[in-house]
Amino acid sequence: MTDSPRRLRALTRDEALRRLASVSVGRLVFTIAGLPAIRPVNHLVDDGAVIVRSDLGSGVSLAEGTVVAYEADRLDSDTHTGWSVIVTGSAALVEEPAQIERYEKLIHPWVAKAMTHVIRIEAAIVTGFELAGEHTLG
Repeated sequence: MTDSPRRLRALTRDEALRRLASVSVGRLVFTIAGLPAIRPVNHLVDDGAVIVRSDLGSGVSLAEGTVVAYEADRLDSDTHTGWSVIVTGSAALVEEPAQIERYEKLIHPWVAKAMTHVIRIEAAIVTGFELAGEHTLG
């Protein structure tokens, strides 16, 4: 762990989306029965939107048609540096067959389960920050 002071810097929308695109796993925040729920899922960023795959029986499929948040980060527990990005927006089921096929080829779920749905989160609000010491993380 480092004892040097760290500084907090806000990321621009473009920086935040680039960083989000640089990792493959994040956390989807949505509502079940009026209460917050969080699920780790893998994703990709496409044209400023977050794309995830889901199966009908998962809680993630409940996010379709609602406002959700998506968060991903890269944090170093030794140096206490890194970054975090949060996207807030509406989740919608992707219904165009060509898009579904494309996303099925690009997003490979980690669980051995058929992922029958593709959900697109339109990035209405994008916030991010970097916590840096002497060097910044990309």
